[in-house]
Amino acid sequence: MFRVVADRLIHLCARDAAKIAEDWYKALSSNPRTQSYHLMSKEGCLQHATFILKSLEEVYFAKDCNKAVADFLDKNEYVERHFARGIPLHEMLYALVLLRRHLWLHAESELIFYSPEDMVYALESINRVILVFDYAMYNVVRKYQELERKTGKVPV
Repeated sequence: MFRVVADRLIHLCARDAAKIAEDWYKALSSNPRTQSYHLMSKEGCLQHATFILKSLEEVYFAKDCNKAVADFLDKNEYVERHFARGIPLHEMLYALVLLRRHLWLHAESELIFYSPEDMVYALESINRVILVFDYAMYNVVRKYQELERKTGKVPV
């Protein structure tokens, strides 16, 4: 049963990725905690968020979630691209927090959990998504610190 509820969530993320990304962008582009993102193009930000949401299944169901997240970030040069743009680490992390939040706000508004039994599985699904994002944040910090040591630069 967990897989059925989780599949609903992952399917919703892929299906509504553009809508979730748009809501995320509105929050990101007006939030004082994400000033560096205000300078980025809307299209680039939306494309980035949509890609992550549509790729969530790739890491969500992985046996080794931490490795899957690290591989995903490395393969897509997520940290390197943000670092090169001068996005500070704390803003990168807060952008991920906002994306996770908007994913859940959207799922809640879509009422994809129907019964009391679904709610139990929804909690498991919530915990798994939180784990995915926690591993993403851990790996972002790890990679970011490597880039700082390698380049001697700290984006401000």
